[in-house]
Amino acid sequence: MKPRFNLCSQCKTLALLIPLGLIISLHFTTIFNPNKTLIFPTSHFFYPLLTTTTPTNGQYYSKTDLSHLVFGLLASEKAWHHRKPYIESWWRPNSTRGFLFLDKPPSPGLLPWPETSPPYKVSDDLTQLLNKSETRPQRMVHGIMEVLRELGDDADFRWLVMGDDDSIFFVDNMVDVLAKYDHTKYHYIGGHSENILSNYFFSFNQAFGGGGIMLSYPLAKALARDMENCLKRYGFLNSADNTTRACIADIGANLSPHKGNHQIDLSGDISGFLSSHPQSTLVSLHHFDMVDPIFPNMDRFESTRHLMKPGAVDQSRLLQQTICHDKEINNWSFSIAWGYSVHIYEKILPRSYLKMPIETFKPWIRTRPPNYLFSTRRPSRDPCEAPHVFFFESVMAKSEIVTSYTRAWPRGLPACSSSGNHSADHIQRIQVFSPATKRTEMDRCECCDIIRVDGDKAEIRFRECLMDEIIA
Repeated sequence: MKPRFNLCSQCKTLALLIPLGLIISLHFTTIFNPNKTLIFPTSHFFYPLLTTTTPTNGQYYSKTDLSHLVFGLLASEKAWHHRKPYIESWWRPNSTRGFLFLDKPPSPGLLPWPETSPPYKVSDDLTQLLNKSETRPQRMVHGIMEVLRELGDDADFRWLVMGDDDSIFFVDNMVDVLAKYDHTKYHYIGGHSENILSNYFFSFNQAFGGGGIMLSYPLAKALARDMENCLKRYGFLNSADNTTRACIADIGANLSPHKGNHQIDLSGDISGFLSSHPQSTLVSLHHFDMVDPIFPNMDRFESTRHLMKPGAVDQSRLLQQTICHDKEINNWSFSIAWGYSVHIYEKILPRSYLKMPIETFKPWIRTRPPNYLFSTRRPSRDPCEAPHVFFFESVMAKSEIVTSYTRAWPRGLPACSSSGNHSADHIQRIQVFSPATKRTEMDRCECCDIIRVDGDKAEIRFRECLMDEIIA
């Protein structure tokens, strides 16, 4: 009997040999090309094989890291005396790169200039160029060109980040966000104002500078090249951020909004806002001089440094909201803003409700509603809707990351009767266990389980959500 031809076996062999041959061919083509670039167009088929690089125009680049970012911070000499701690809370000497541009030379009280601060420069005088005495908005935009001038034509960087002297940046998260963009293209990234009227007065299409304006190098270079013409063209505008937007629009680029850049055009107690952070990587906070300290019994600078403690361990989860329920015994809902706060509600409440910030804050501009670009819920004295509030106390990193939260104050309300009168008044401390690996995707939130409620303490463990799991 003749042997039967095994078509399936032959197909399997070919399926293995063809990709192997293509990979070997690609390898030798790259080796013998002195420029280390591909000499024929490649398809996206090969991109998963080159996980450490980003493909762009036939070239491959190393993954974006902190060394590829340069910061340009605009400051008032007068305000720098007391705002310095905001910048020093995140600035990393010998790691972060950039300059602080003062409106005039530093007074003796600021000298000698510390290594813990960014190196300073004095902004150019634009009065003659613009033929007017008030040039503050234009000075801030002109800073883009001044940063590039200081670095020179051979500067090796991919992103220029402009900010204010009270901008608080989370640089590890910023790197992760920017690494997802092609730095060789024109990109203009930042956040809107939280306040509807601020966007209306200036522009819904601009990044607000206190929350950080992130520009790819090609766009920053194009802006610098046309800077003087653009400042003359838009000299009538009284906003640096709106002027930047107009100059960028004339180049042909548009804003890519990122919900983790926060201008904080709010006032008062912003804990409700921070406790229901949007599902987006936290990049910046701003205007801390204009809001209450974000932690109880601390001043603004202490609060800033305190928030950086969990950020030093895992920035990727910082402020990210995770919700779980104790349905078996207590009928409680837990809402965790990792590294900041935990809320306990004495009722099972769905995520769709808890993700709306409690309006503990006031609008930047006091007008009739609507005030905000996001939905809110009003503070309540209903025992079933008012949370028990806990704030971050400490963090410990081992095989897991353990963050601890302590009660802020007594709630001062009776138990929720409609869910069984299970009071949470006795809980004084909450420990949250999260993976030691950082989150790389924000397409879906994490889930959690209440692993123990014992005496005055509760313990919660984070995990990935199950397929089709409902958080309600």
